[in-house]
Amino acid sequence: MSVKVLVTGGAGYIGSHVVKLLGERGYEVLTYDNLSTGHEWAVLYGKLVVGDLADRNMLRKVFEEFRPEAVMHFAAHIVVPESIRKPLKYYSNNVANTINLLEVMEEFGVDKFIFSSSAAVYGVPEEIPVSESAPLRPINPYGETKATVERILKDLSRSGKGFRYVSLRYFNVAGADPEGKIGFAYPNPTHLIIRAVKAAKGDLRRLEIYGTDYPTPDGTCIRDYIHVTDLAEAHIMALEFLLDGGQSEVFNCGYGHGHSVKEVIDTVKRVTGRDFSVVETPRREGDPPILVADSCKIKDRLGWEPKYDDLGFIVRTAWEWELKGLVV
Repeated sequence: MSVKVLVTGGAGYIGSHVVKLLGERGYEVLTYDNLSTGHEWAVLYGKLVVGDLADRNMLRKVFEEFRPEAVMHFAAHIVVPESIRKPLKYYSNNVANTINLLEVMEEFGVDKFIFSSSAAVYGVPEEIPVSESAPLRPINPYGETKATVERILKDLSRSGKGFRYVSLRYFNVAGADPEGKIGFAYPNPTHLIIRAVKAAKGDLRRLEIYGTDYPTPDGTCIRDYIHVTDLAEAHIMALEFLLDGGQSEVFNCGYGHGHSVKEVIDTVKRVTGRDFSVVETPRREGDPPILVADSCKIKDRLGWEPKYDDLGFIVRTAWEWELKGLVV
């Protein structure tokens, strides 16, 4: 029998790419998603149950009927500026609802958990590239919620109940399924690459650069961009690690080098062959100057070998998906 995996938030951007890979690899998948930002059409394998993590009765019903062996947890609010304006919204969903999920897992004896974390837990790192051993010093509520859940997971794994987890700290996820079946589909995107391709397409009148006075070579923020399919592969490997008896671990998911905002914009213009208006604006609160991963650990421990470490390819897959003109 195939392994049963429950995926929360599996109708969203990253979750749907993981569900696709799980299905292709023969896992039995059930997606649990409230569709607040996800889409039914994005779930390419398994069953979709529309439900909220705040609804414990619905969660218990799903666990009772599906009986998963592992849970992958993607359901979270992710917009940093919004988290600064609405911190309670983020703590309620990202922390309290995760606790609901973990308690129902415990009720049903499900002890393997893969957590969608973030480089935002590091805040402004003292050393670049940043390793998993760096202190957690988030500088915005979104990062605080991810760090809080990680602390909960660590405590739970030490409780003597057999609970094991892998926390994957994402850097900047971008691109779309190379086969063009799924991609980024949020109505008001905040991610740089998707906003840039929308500007190239003409859906946005202009693209804003938030700050040009950072201590970087061209004054704009530098980020480590990882293709969503490489990130999905990391989740499969993390799952296999736990299924094979691996103990709780934390891994960075990035390529180990970064690109500035201006470099990304130049790449989008080159790949799309289109010019668009770019406007320089003041810094946003909560943006560290540089975030680049030390990804040696996941490569050494899990044997992760990214296939799409190329900014041009990342942009091209995002652009090809955007050209499909999907209305969300």
